[in-house]
This record gives sequence, C-alpha cells and structure tokens, in this order.
Amino acid sequence: MKLLLLLLAACAAADRVLVLVDHMGIRESHSIFFKSITDRGHSITFKNADEGSLQLIKFGELQYENLIIFAPSADEFGGTITAAEIARFVDQGGNVLLAGAGSNVGSAVRDVAADNGFEFADQLIDHVNYDSILDDGSHTTIVASPLAQLLNAPMINGDRSKLGPILYSGGALVASPNNRLRLDVFKAPSTAYAHDPSKPIKDYPAAVGRQAVLVSAVQARNNARLVLSASLDLFSNAFITATVNKEGEKPSPSGNKAYVEALSKWVLKETGVLRVKSVEHHKVGEKQPPREYTITEDVDYKLEVEELKDGKWVAFDGKDVQLEFVRIDPFVRTTLKNKNGVLSTRFKLPDVYGVYKFLVDYRRVGYTHLLDIQQVSVRPLWHTQYERFIRSAFPYYASSFSMMGSLVIFSFVFLYHKNDPVVAQTKKNN
Repeated sequence: MKLLLLLLAACAAADRVLVLVDHMGIRESHSIFFKSITDRGHSITFKNADEGSLQLIKFGELQYENLIIFAPSADEFGGTITAAEIARFVDQGGNVLLAGAGSNVGSAVRDVAADNGFEFADQLIDHVNYDSILDDGSHTTIVASPLAQLLNAPMINGDRSKLGPILYSGGALVASPNNRLRLDVFKAPSTAYAHDPSKPIKDYPAAVGRQAVLVSAVQARNNARLVLSASLDLFSNAFITATVNKEGEKPSPSGNKAYVEALSKWVLKETGVLRVKSVEHHKVGEKQPPREYTITEDVDYKLEVEELKDGKWVAFDGKDVQLEFVRIDPFVRTTLKNKNGVLSTRFKLPDVYGVYKFLVDYRRVGYTHLLDIQQVSVRPLWHTQYERFIRSAFPYYASSFSMMGSLVIFSFVFLYHKNDPVVAQTKKNN
C-alpha cells in the first residue's frame, strides 16, 4: 500500500511531456532518447501532430509542462495547437523542443521557428567532414567536433571535452540578428553550406560555414526554454548507437547520446535552475531587520540560493553573485562570499538617505534568471544622534569663538577706553 502511494505521488509530481510526431514509427526509431526522458521521471504522451483533440492550454491551465515536436513535415497541427498557441504556452512557462529535417520542413514547424526568430534552410552539406560509411555519397551525414562547434555552455551542451564526435544529418537554421535571447549552441563547420543536394548550385547558399546554426536555444524572460534543432536524426537510435568513421581518423563511438541527453535536461529544466531559499538583512550585531536603517550603519546581508541537480535542490556553488544597494544608481556593489550555498557580505550604508533596494540580479548562460529585491528605507540621523563636536567643523568652532572673543574685547575697549581731551590753543591778539 505504501509503495502504491509513493508511485501515485511520483506520477503526480512528474512533469508531463507531450510529444507530437509525424507517425508513430518515430516513437520506435527514437526510443533511446525517449527512454532517457522517462527514466528521469517525466511522463510522456505521444500524439500524431494532426490529431483533432490536441490541446496545450485548457481553461487557462497548462495541460503539459513540456512540448516536443518531432513532426518536421507537419503543415498544420491538429486541435487548438497553432504557432500562436505555442507562443502562449511559452508565455505561461511551458518548454519546447522542436526538430526539423533538412529541406522537408512543413509550414507549421516553420511558423513556430519564425515566431522565435529562425528560418529553416536547406540540407547541410560538407565535403570534408562526413562519415565515410553512413553517408550515401551526398556528404550530408556530417561528423561534428564538439570542441570546435559547440558553445562552451556546460549547462546546455554538457562537458564538450568529454563528448565524442557528433553525427548530424539535417538542415540548418538561419537566425535573426534581432533575437537577443538566442544562443547558437551548435554551429556548422566552416566547410559546410546549406543547399538541396539533388539540385545544382545556381545561387549563393542561404547559410555558409559558421553562419549555419544546427541547434539554437532560447530562454525567455519568464525562464521558459525553447530548443530548435534542424535535425531530427540527431536524436535517433541510429546515430546514438553508431560508430563514427571519418576519413583519416580512427573509428569511435558517437557522442550523440550524451549530447542529446544534456540538451533535453536543459530544455526540460532539469539543469540550470536556481531559486532563492531565504534572504536576511539586519544591522551588525542584531538578528531581525529594523523598521528602517540609519545612514552609515554597518549591515549584514545573507542570501541562500539552491540549484536543481538530479531532481534535488542542493546548495548553489557560484562564486560570482553580486549584490547592489540601489537608490536610483548603485551606491554599493560587492561580490557575495559563498559558503555552502549561503552568500553573504557586510558593508556600510551610504551617507545619503532615501529609499533603497538590496538587489541581486544574476544572469549567466544556461541558468535561469535569478532576481531578488528587498526594499528598505534609510533615514538621516536624529538630532540626538549627532556628535557633540565634529572634527571637520573645528575651523567653524574656532571662527565662532574668535568672533565672540573679538566682540567682548571690542565692547570692553569701546566702553572703557577714553581718549584724553584735546585743548584748543587760542592766539592772543594785542
């Protein structure tokens, strides 16, 4: 009975994932990838992309926390799902993983990509970096080097120094420069270009070399995540279990399994998620925050931050979190010292009264945006709190006393000093 209750509780807590596919054969051809997701505690529901009962949002509530679109040829989604509906899904905190497939990308998938600042280009071709056995002669089965082509973002791409060569077959993404939230986490080799391999080249390709993006990630301002891949085969069993054979190099196992697992962990918010557990601020020597602070007081500030790892909240080990004490502009900016996830500092309040904020605004690649604001008032000194004599005012004190002394001396001289009368001499006339 206890085991049953635990299983029911685990199912209730599991994130719901909706997977849209062109056909149910994808469920089998990509089973290793899907199994890695379910093994991490997620609940997956498979649906055909054109099924009429599809719903992401019902009565204002999300029906799923995550959406995976492995239906590259879909021209129209079923039910209420549209590109606009997916945008609303993201606005409410949902996460999306979308994969295309070379030149065969339907208008529905293109619309979703366009809403996020991307366009799908043709099949990616590389006459230098291709697999000599898996490739069919068109040089579209590309061997990618993790160190050269992956962004150094361990939260998203994993540890690229430990990844084997990655097999890639698909198209390319062309990113809009106006999309400031995007991260091009996987770029094409400099020798690659995007073009339909069945047609002769007449025009300059839409994407060449490093301009061609293979996988891109977006984290919205509400921390919702979206990953776009121009290759569905990147996640396939065939590429995950394959041995890479590149001309001039020894055969080696592909790094696809480790890579797509790292990518899926990020987009499903299993990694790179931060939260504030507690915040404390008070005067030095006290335990509780005061109703208001006084200028030039010494203050202790503590912030406890946790990171989600392997499904558990653990102490965050970041060493670069900064605190700002802000009125309009920051009066104090200092790096917090981290001790087992408790970030702390001690500083003196500025000699300027007003309404201030303890502000922590932490933005790092791969992590959710961490923002904490505590508003406080800082008042001037009461008249009883000023020093009796201020050293910097000694010249003014001396001036005042010298003026008083001068007035006494002047008054004494004026009142008591009397000049001898002058007797006028008269001239006697005979």
